[in-house]
Amino acid sequence: MLKLFFILAAFILGCGPSKTPQATERNDSLSLPVSKETAGEGNLPPCIKSKIDSFKIAQKHEQPQRVVEYEYKGKKVYYVVKPCCDFFNEVYDDHCKLMGAPDGGFTGKGDGTLPDFFKTATNEKLIWEQPK
Repeated sequence: MLKLFFILAAFILGCGPSKTPQATERNDSLSLPVSKETAGEGNLPPCIKSKIDSFKIAQKHEQPQRVVEYEYKGKKVYYVVKPCCDFFNEVYDDHCKLMGAPDGGFTGKGDGTLPDFFKTATNEKLIWEQPK
């Protein structure tokens, strides 16, 4: 019972607001800086715009950190970085169909459905970022 308490306490403390989202810790060629001036929500599919609108009204600690557009396997996709390291960071197509989670989760390796995402995704563009 005491072991369960310590595991739960470690989990809760590990997802505090000072924890850096896992996606910002990766060190690959897609981690290029994207200026806030280039960020924008114009010309987004309606369902992605709707998702972002729902993020804006969620409790601050529940809001994803950012939404980044990429080109992946010939189409635009939207990578949603969750607020804590232990949640999957999700990739949606332009119809808001969940394609998978390339990273995040307890292992940091996502759900295994998009193992090549960070090697093959191109044209990174910041779409939305949680205000600091």
